[in-house]
Amino acid sequence: MAINRRTFLTNTGAAVLASTVLPALPAEAADSTRKLTILHTNDVHSRIDPFPMDGSRNQGLGGVAPRAALIEQIRSQEEQVLLLDAGDIFQGTPYFNVYKGEPEIKAMTAMRYDAATMGNHDFDGGLENFATQLQHASFPLIICNYDFSGTVMEGKSKPYQIFRKGDLKIGVLGLGIELDGLVPDNLTAGTRYLDPVVAANTTAEKLRKEGCDMIICLSHLGDKYSENKVSDEILAKESYDIDLIIGGHTHRFFEEPRKYTNKNGGDVLVNQVGFAGIQLGRLDYQFSSGRRKKLSKAHTVVVGKKTRE
Repeated sequence: MAINRRTFLTNTGAAVLASTVLPALPAEAADSTRKLTILHTNDVHSRIDPFPMDGSRNQGLGGVAPRAALIEQIRSQEEQVLLLDAGDIFQGTPYFNVYKGEPEIKAMTAMRYDAATMGNHDFDGGLENFATQLQHASFPLIICNYDFSGTVMEGKSKPYQIFRKGDLKIGVLGLGIELDGLVPDNLTAGTRYLDPVVAANTTAEKLRKEGCDMIICLSHLGDKYSENKVSDEILAKESYDIDLIIGGHTHRFFEEPRKYTNKNGGDVLVNQVGFAGIQLGRLDYQFSSGRRKKLSKAHTVVVGKKTRE
């Protein structure tokens, strides 16, 4: 039976905001202005509904409504929360084929994402389509190594943004993967790819000079490769000011964040939470006097549950 478009979008919005009874998460006592909870996703790929209960490995997992309920539960317990996405919002279910990304962006807006970057599959409907769907976004698209000059995306993205969380200043920048050979030229519509390591270091330096207490990179480069290809691992080792890289593209389910040493001898953490919204990444940071920071807890949270209907 055909789905009425207006009815579908209305129902999608209602589902996003629907509450789900979930077990209470442990609360940690801390000064709210000195603690930051970072929630993150990557490669959700138009997974609006949970995986069907068909006996497959991921049955019952993912879905916008359970993720929204989980995010709201965490927000009710933690005062300073930053919600981020590392790209590939689109492509993977019939929702994208029919609605071209509108329900995905509307769902992220309803969940109050703070920022997202762009993945290669976000070009699948063409650059004009992506620009059109961004009209439904209340959050900024952050990317510093795609030059959209002269395209429909010109002026619709930012290289970085600074978020105020309590008395903390959190700088967020974004990086996209090289498009040549990955996305057809007719879909990129003149987008120019810039060296991600150079772009990231230049942007992160600006954020450091702005007095940011923490600098986060939303990366769709991929975590690591066997061949000599720029990755989150290479970026981490070649960076100077980035504290955390939230990655995507390679669909890796990290058991815990990976730690690297940057050019200044400091720590850089890299995290990634698979694909399809099966997991919600959660990183809890605490900031002490002098703005020193440490990761107090890292725990991914499974979205949904494997139960028979």
